[in-house]
Amino acid sequence: MSTINSKNFINDNFLLQSDVAVKLYHEYAKDLPIIDYHNHLSAKQIAENKPVNNITEVWLKGDHYKWRGMRANGIKEFNITGAASLKDKFLSWAETVPYTLRNPLFHWTQLELKRYFDIDDILQPSTADAIYEKANSILEHKTPAQLLEDMKVEVVCTTDDPADDLLYHKEIAEGDFHVKVLPTFRSDNLFWIGKSSFSNYIIKLSKASGVNIDSFEAFLKAIDQRIVYFNNLGCRLSDFGLGEYLEIVEYTMEDVASIFNKKLAGEILSTSEITIYRSFLFVYLGKKYHEFDWAQQYHLGSLRNNNTRLEAQIGLDAGCDSIGDFPAAEFMSALFKTLESTNQLAKTITYNLNPAQNEVFATMMGNFQNGDTPGKMQWGSGWWFLDQKDGMEKQLNTLSNMGLLSRFVGMLTDSRSFLSFPRHEYFRRILCNVMAEDINQGLVPHDIEFVGKIIQDICYFNAVRYFNFKK
Repeated sequence: MSTINSKNFINDNFLLQSDVAVKLYHEYAKDLPIIDYHNHLSAKQIAENKPVNNITEVWLKGDHYKWRGMRANGIKEFNITGAASLKDKFLSWAETVPYTLRNPLFHWTQLELKRYFDIDDILQPSTADAIYEKANSILEHKTPAQLLEDMKVEVVCTTDDPADDLLYHKEIAEGDFHVKVLPTFRSDNLFWIGKSSFSNYIIKLSKASGVNIDSFEAFLKAIDQRIVYFNNLGCRLSDFGLGEYLEIVEYTMEDVASIFNKKLAGEILSTSEITIYRSFLFVYLGKKYHEFDWAQQYHLGSLRNNNTRLEAQIGLDAGCDSIGDFPAAEFMSALFKTLESTNQLAKTITYNLNPAQNEVFATMMGNFQNGDTPGKMQWGSGWWFLDQKDGMEKQLNTLSNMGLLSRFVGMLTDSRSFLSFPRHEYFRRILCNVMAEDINQGLVPHDIEFVGKIIQDICYFNAVRYFNFKK
């Protein structure tokens, strides 16, 4: 491929297609702090706060978006997740970037290079060596905490297993950090009762909670203890993300206890028994989240680990997950209806991965709004394959048509990379451009101050009020 000769691609008005959009972004959205209420950053790295040193380590390691792009470009796995040097992996990514044109990876790459390293050149083979050296010379003196502060990140909510000790969250809370780093209660492993690994997980949960889990009652006691522990360390959110068909069925407590104790005895459970157990657990956890005034998150619609050979070679999160085609309306309706019937439905955010279900999710959340909290039931931002320009615009437009965009809690990174925070800028620019187009077409009043205030709420203030992070 020939060289791309554009130097000033990421300019001040990137994605802003009118004077109104420029005004809305630069005067109302640009300088707001960031609340990143869902990501997969390492609290350990933040607590240790050592200089990052190498762009490959902080930018490519663990980034399955980039891995997928490199594989599609014919890069050998050795140079993606294999034993190639850090420099060679970076060069392989630089070789791929020009071919990502019209993929969001192209925008994200250039935006991140500009914001963290003030690099205007397009990453490609002809610029790769110079960019690699410049980025590494800057990262040599940058710690994870400094990278977060550079992007005006105010709150980071990591994703944590119920059995995690959260020791690094404690260190951060007790240290001299400007960024608040809080845990999120990710419950997935509690639901895997059908797996052989569940028995070992129960041992891990038992050690973490200090409860000898020798019965169903002890299991619930251990869960309760962990929720209190997370809450005491500032947790304000839970999360769930199993990518498969889900349903809620009727159950009795006796049935659930019998199923759990059967698993403890080493017996194999049937599909119907697993469904009964999970149905109970969804409701039980939902009531606990309401009790502690947490916001519960549900990531639904992914079909995971499709390439079994790649999974065996690399492990989970290898970049072989895709959009699933699972029905979700019945599951959400049954769960939320059950919790609402006893007035124990917590603040809830759902994320769908299948854009064909946008309206399904948006209208489902509207069924359970009430006077407890403005925007109590949230249909979340474009997620995973949908957190790009087209996906964000469709989410904003569908939410506007089916609910109240003005009460939306905005963007999150859902990322493992400390260099991903310009995605908030990406979202803010797209939001401002969408709102400006409506003003220019006469679809909303030409009241910049009023519209600007709504934009500020979506980008920052709605999240501040919704999650109520403790000072």
